[in-house]
Amino acid sequence: MTDGTRSEGTHDDIPSGRTAVVIGGGLAGVTAALALADAGVHVTLLEGRPRLGGLAFSFRRGDLTVDNGQHVYLRCCTAYRWFLDRIEGAALAPLQDRLDVPVLDLAKPQGRRLGRLRRDPLPVPLHLGRSLAAYPHLSLAERARVGQAALALRSLDLGDPSLDTQDFGSWLAARGQSARAIEALWDLVGVATLNAVAQDASLALAAMVFKTGLLSDPGAADIGWAHVPLGELHDRLARKALDSAGVRTEVRTRVTSVSTNENGGWSVQVPGETLSADTVVLAVAQREAYDLLPEGALDAPENLLEIGTAPILNVHVIYDRTVLTKPFFAALGTPVQWVFDRTHASGLREGQYLALSQSAAQDEIDVPVAVLRERYLPELERLLPGARGAGVKDFFVTRERTATFAPTPGVGRLRPGARTKAPGLYLAGAWTATGWPATMESAVRSGVNAADAALHTLGRPRPRHLFEFEEAA
Repeated sequence: MTDGTRSEGTHDDIPSGRTAVVIGGGLAGVTAALALADAGVHVTLLEGRPRLGGLAFSFRRGDLTVDNGQHVYLRCCTAYRWFLDRIEGAALAPLQDRLDVPVLDLAKPQGRRLGRLRRDPLPVPLHLGRSLAAYPHLSLAERARVGQAALALRSLDLGDPSLDTQDFGSWLAARGQSARAIEALWDLVGVATLNAVAQDASLALAAMVFKTGLLSDPGAADIGWAHVPLGELHDRLARKALDSAGVRTEVRTRVTSVSTNENGGWSVQVPGETLSADTVVLAVAQREAYDLLPEGALDAPENLLEIGTAPILNVHVIYDRTVLTKPFFAALGTPVQWVFDRTHASGLREGQYLALSQSAAQDEIDVPVAVLRERYLPELERLLPGARGAGVKDFFVTRERTATFAPTPGVGRLRPGARTKAPGLYLAGAWTATGWPATMESAVRSGVNAADAALHTLGRPRPRHLFEFEEAA
């Protein structure tokens, strides 16, 4: 059923209203396929790559299993947490007991460089009060003004469309946030979650991130990450869940066209086969969706091409000894943004493997590896005394030039919902109108949205467990 070995392409023996094809095997597509199958729909999932997982995947490098990039999620990411539960992978990507982010500032004298962002077991917004009051990377006046801006953020109405027309940086500056405060706090969080600096980010998306992650529930921003390779979760366990649900999964299978047929259903063309279905979910990147959309499916399909993309660069360094004793940290006063220890997850048995996640990497995404090595190894030595004198056994980079959609002001009006004007055709992907930036959470939510819309049209009952995360939110 996998690796391109296909069975018959028709569902002639299945009652009408019971068949679906999902195009795209990333988190959005896998979610949609599972949700439809759980509701009794016969689903075929098609993926052009040789694996599932989309842009959150792993590959082999020698004896190691390497993630293409470091991915994290937060406790408030209830849809992605549902996804982990559904594929029986939650234990492999645990959450912190309590938010705790070490922040090193290279601009400070030695001995005063470490600050922490952590929460106390107190109600919002007091849960961050002590941490903010003691945060050494801002002046006393800046910390006070941060609190005032946080309260102003909390009062914003996320349903106000005017928020999407404004940039977050200007909004922060108008509320007394200094350039230092933006760098040392707002961008520290925002760049990692939005993949853009404040001045380039939609206020609507930034407000959503900060209101939901920091100002909704005391534990909302607790960080979780995979303690195994991403491929273990998003490919192996996802495929196992799909198989158990009865989904026919085809990888290395690229769709060439999607069209209606004479029976009022849909025909999906792949090399050597035509698949028929009552419902189709397009769970691919926006440009690929544009190419596959039949005429008239959207009022303004060209909007999909106006949704920009933003890159993420990951720098991978393998040392001959342990140089970092914490699982991760964030950095200021240096090109380095976030550093994670991936030693155990990768299968490395000697030394230490660090992964540097560099978001909003427009200026570096095409820089040669040798130049990046000259730039980042000295920075790591400045940040980590243990790296001074340590041997570098390997240094390589992974580049995702179109890692996310660009969260620029105005992008909200370009993001379509799950439904199209073509009956039975639905859209999924982190770039669709989920209200979230381009995260794993947005991808899963989009798959749920598409499945929900399809099931409503098919007259199929929604699987109750699918929507438990909405109650948890």
